[in-house]
Amino acid sequence: MEFPRVVAALARMTNDLDLAEELAQEALVDALLQWPRDGVPANPGAWLTTVGKRKAIDRFRRNHTLADKYAQLGRALELGGAHSAGPNLDDEVLDDDRLRLIFVACHPLLPLVSRVALTLRLVGGLTTAEIARAYVLPEPTIAQRIVRAKRSIAKAGVPFEVPEGEERAARLGSVLEVIYLIFNEGYSATTGEDWLRPELCAEALRLGRVLAAIIPDDAEVHGLVALMELNSSRLRARVGTGGAVVVLADQDRRRWDRLLIARGEAALRRAYEVSRTRGPYVLQAAIALCHARAFRPEETDWDEVVALYDALALAMPSPIVELNRAVAISMASGPAAALPLVEQLVGLGALEHYHLLHAVRGDLLDKLGRHSEAAAAFGRGAALVQNTPERELLRRRAAGSATRVSTGTDDYQSA
Repeated sequence: MEFPRVVAALARMTNDLDLAEELAQEALVDALLQWPRDGVPANPGAWLTTVGKRKAIDRFRRNHTLADKYAQLGRALELGGAHSAGPNLDDEVLDDDRLRLIFVACHPLLPLVSRVALTLRLVGGLTTAEIARAYVLPEPTIAQRIVRAKRSIAKAGVPFEVPEGEERAARLGSVLEVIYLIFNEGYSATTGEDWLRPELCAEALRLGRVLAAIIPDDAEVHGLVALMELNSSRLRARVGTGGAVVVLADQDRRRWDRLLIARGEAALRRAYEVSRTRGPYVLQAAIALCHARAFRPEETDWDEVVALYDALALAMPSPIVELNRAVAISMASGPAAALPLVEQLVGLGALEHYHLLHAVRGDLLDKLGRHSEAAAAFGRGAALVQNTPERELLRRRAAGSATRVSTGTDDYQSA
């Protein structure tokens, strides 16, 4: 949890991403050796950062280079020791190290996927495997892009700062994408035993709020913050006993966080005030608000949700948007209206390895009484999932569909 913060702080001081990551790793090794013996310090992040600074000083001294950096680090170190460093390591909102690090990693000299991958690795603390899954790319490809990205930034001498003017606007789109991908990894983890990683959601939301404070005149920034606020409001209701997945229709909406919903509504209002044009994040936030305003699933304005997805499909065409649009159509007009849209996506093959395509198809088939086909679809989805709670959910759905076939309730088969 502290690793991205430590990397960001050391990167600001050394202006070298590779060195910052290496120093942070060395500091973590020291912690593994010392903390079991001496106890965990009151402020682990400050301890790790200070140890990283000292290691940087030792390295610069040995190499007899970067004397100005050595002096700068020495003065910073004199301000406080590893255990005395204040708890508010990043209280200066507009001077946030991790936000600076995002803008550095999102420099236009890098390809878009490399910008996102590098930021997810250094700022979000995601593994290479998690990033690769998010982009449906081989893990070695992502690893190579991260290495090349750090080398490119070092070679170009990119300053460790939040850019201004046109340069900031040029990087903003990928910055928003990075923040949202970090949030999504927390909201629905790609791998592991836990479906949620709330610390990632909180970090992405914090960074989004900081970004909105720095760039108050961009509607999409406020739209992204609204979307994350509204989705965060459902976190407590998304897991049940033993960490089991609880889907939207089955969630206890009394557990939704009304404060976060109010914050999301306020952020969306600011987005509308800034611009009459609705971009992808603003549209997604408007969809989330439709759910947040419904105290019961049947009260959801599904026609409005479909209309918003229609607009989103024009603003940001993608197979995943079309899949979500099909789900909305099924709720508004019934599964028979949505299944042909999903079958069309299956035929295109773009989402063949996306487990939710098969999960949605299985759900629609189940509702239409085609239980044997539904069981196969759920099984296919379960085989693709690397997250344990989601896999178990799809296996239960597959077993339930198979049971209905064995008891003679498969309407499609009997017909």
